[in-house]
Amino acid sequence: MASLNVGNLGEYLREQRRTAQLSLRQLADAAGVSNPYLSQIERGLRKPSAEVLQQVAKALRISAETLYVRAGILDEKERDELETRAVILADPSINERQKQVLLQIYESFRKENGFETSSYAEQGTAVDGARTADAGDAEPKQNPSS
Repeated sequence: MASLNVGNLGEYLREQRRTAQLSLRQLADAAGVSNPYLSQIERGLRKPSAEVLQQVAKALRISAETLYVRAGILDEKERDELETRAVILADPSINERQKQVLLQIYESFRKENGFETSSYAEQGTAVDGARTADAGDAEPKQNPSS
């Protein structure tokens, strides 16, 4: 028995596949899943695991979180938080410590505005309590004679 979310997921996947100009077989090969299984997902007959959705998302070059929301695995609020965190973590212009401090600031603003901190916030984002952000770490050092 297919749920409404699975049907919507299948329609969305078919639309994304067609937009990417891929056949069902091409997408199945790229995602590493069988052609019949992918067909069943698109027709709303199967609910794929998060791992399969991640593989399909990678093959389509779309957000796995979007597919998780469509499949009912993740809710919209969690997706928004995850995507915000992913953008911060993927930014090559700031170092790892700066990313962690920025994530802490983001979480403090969320708490201040009444949003719960998700379990994702605690995973891999701890910063050594003895270290704090300071402008000297983020900017080039100034010549003392200026």
